[in-house]
Amino acid sequence: MKQVEKDESQKHRILILGASGYIGNAIYKELGPYFRTFGTYRTPNKDYDNNHQFFHYNVEEDDVYEILEACKPSIIISAVRGDFNAQFIAHQHIEEYVIATNCKIIFLSSANVFDSYSKFPSYELDKTLSHSIYGHFKIKIENSLLRLAKQQVAILRVPMVFGLNSPRILEMKEAILETNAVEVFPNLIMNVTLDKKLTQQIHYIINRNKYGVFHLGSTDLVHHDEFVKDVLSQITEKKVVIKQVFTSNEDRYLAVLPKFNKLPKHLQVTSEMVLNALSK
Repeated sequence: MKQVEKDESQKHRILILGASGYIGNAIYKELGPYFRTFGTYRTPNKDYDNNHQFFHYNVEEDDVYEILEACKPSIIISAVRGDFNAQFIAHQHIEEYVIATNCKIIFLSSANVFDSYSKFPSYELDKTLSHSIYGHFKIKIENSLLRLAKQQVAILRVPMVFGLNSPRILEMKEAILETNAVEVFPNLIMNVTLDKKLTQQIHYIINRNKYGVFHLGSTDLVHHDEFVKDVLSQITEKKVVIKQVFTSNEDRYLAVLPKFNKLPKHLQVTSEMVLNALSK
């Protein structure tokens, strides 16, 4: 059975836009051994320059269509960063390619598409609404992609991502090193995820040809301040200065919980699993 699955997977050609970024690179490492995988990078780097699987791509300056034509992907994973307007135009070109070639796009979105809703956690079918520039931008791309044939689109809404070398952990370690305060938001109720679990979830979505909207956060909720304190206790024995930031007088939610598109038990994640991974 495993051999059959592997043979099937080799048929896919996958292009990861933003494969040199933290999440994009984690996805590349997960999928690379199983699929013909290509990626893009923005900043010149000898490792990428000499790797024929990687293409230089600056979303503000380059036409994504040239990369698509060169790779001829059956699946495009968008984890690209950069100017929001340039990203939107790039995704319009991607949509044209998806329609023309019948390939599929997997778009990494964010919990911020719900940052206007503070009273409750959000589920896959809830209406998106955001007051932040970032959240509004993600909604704009989501809405555009949802006009495509439903089997050709997977939208992955992701909360805060942690991992041993994640930007958030590296920022905390730098703050500890320089004896700076670490900011926490006591009234923020959220969920979290782990980089390695996220890439496994994406792998599963590809293998099983899943489509639709997925909320890839932990199945439980945590207060931001308590979770960050737990993280700090995992990564240092030093006493860390905590700076409390109150953005509202009441608890507010920014959480994307799975309800309708749940993944199998072994692919679900809890906040405790995230903490345990950070202690290794």
